[in-house]
Amino acid sequence: MAQENTSTGTPAPHPVPHALGGGHAAPPVPPAEPSPSAWGRVDEEGTVYVTTADGERAVGVWQAGSPDEGLLHYARRFDDLRTEVELLETRLESGAGDPKHALATATQLRDGLAEAAVVGDIAALSGRIEQVIAHAEKALASAKQEREEARAAAVVRKQALADEAEKLAAESTQWKAAGDRLRAILDEWKTVKGVDRKTDDELWKRFSKAREAFNRRRGSHFAELDKQRAGAKHRKEELIAEAESLSESSDWGETAGRYKDLMTEWKAAGRAPKDSDEALWQRFRAAQDKFFARRSSVFSERDAEFSANAQQKEELLVEAEKIDPAANLDAAKNHLRKIQEQWDEIGKVPRERIRELDGRLKAVQDAVKSAEDSKWRRTDPEAQARAAQFRERVEQFESQAAKARAAGDERRAKKADEQAAQWREWLEAAEAAIADR
Repeated sequence: MAQENTSTGTPAPHPVPHALGGGHAAPPVPPAEPSPSAWGRVDEEGTVYVTTADGERAVGVWQAGSPDEGLLHYARRFDDLRTEVELLETRLESGAGDPKHALATATQLRDGLAEAAVVGDIAALSGRIEQVIAHAEKALASAKQEREEARAAAVVRKQALADEAEKLAAESTQWKAAGDRLRAILDEWKTVKGVDRKTDDELWKRFSKAREAFNRRRGSHFAELDKQRAGAKHRKEELIAEAESLSESSDWGETAGRYKDLMTEWKAAGRAPKDSDEALWQRFRAAQDKFFARRSSVFSERDAEFSANAQQKEELLVEAEKIDPAANLDAAKNHLRKIQEQWDEIGKVPRERIRELDGRLKAVQDAVKSAEDSKWRRTDPEAQARAAQFRERVEQFESQAAKARAAGDERRAKKADEQAAQWREWLEAAEAAIADR
């Protein structure tokens, strides 16, 4: 309740509080109904007054009842204003109120408060209204900033989406993935709100143009791909025709080589249309299979013949490995010659037996030749001269190696070393022959 003015006997008005913008919250507004006489009076003529900081102000005339009833009526009207202000403030604080509507209402209340027909703490209510106005103005400013930030973020997002769409349109060859991504960009684009119409239209034109460019490039790609596949189909049909014409060939080696080349050309031809590529491949493979099945059958028969030849050559080897050139070199040479003639007459053996069988015969041949060489060395009158010649060549190549190595030419040095090693081997053989005489 307001303090009483001791000189006049009337209640002293509350001082006008600071508004919210000054950094101080206004004090609570006391309800007027419990003690309306603290805020006003009714004179003998029925004029109702409210006490303000500037003195009393007439707010109306009451003649319908007692003065107390008159004050109570105007006090209740004050409390209605008080309640309206508190409701505005509560809704602003909770975030449920519209700051723009709250500002308009509070401003209207403030502007009409000086003439309002009410009795109550006008100063406190004025301070509370100023607080609501400040609060509403701050909320409006904050909402505006949020809108601007949201708009800026929306612009940035749509710019990023447009940039991505343009990059996909210009560079991507992952047609399905890029097409799916462009559709996803469109779906996201629709959810991005708050961009001003002019900017939105400009960004939409960029995105739309990028989609159209991608679709044109993709369409051109698949048109070219269809053309290539039609060409591949024609080429594969040509290869099939040749493969089928070769399937009856008995020129096993050359034809097998040609089939290998045809396979390389088949792969290079590329893919035919999906609905015919597999059928073409089956025809091509059938022609190959026919030829190789025939060749396999012939080779199986030949392998049986070759196996019999191998058995005959094994029997010859048993005889050949009994030859003793040390006992009688001439007889050994004659015997080996006859075995070699029979060996050639027998013919081919299975491929996997060639090395084994030829190796055993070569061992016998080497033994006979070794005995013959030994005899020749012992009877050769030029053995000493030959050994000297070999020694000279060894020294010659060793000298070349040393010079090349000194010159930093390791390649020439290595080659000279290899030649020196070969001549040294012959020298050692020549000297061994001389020593065995």
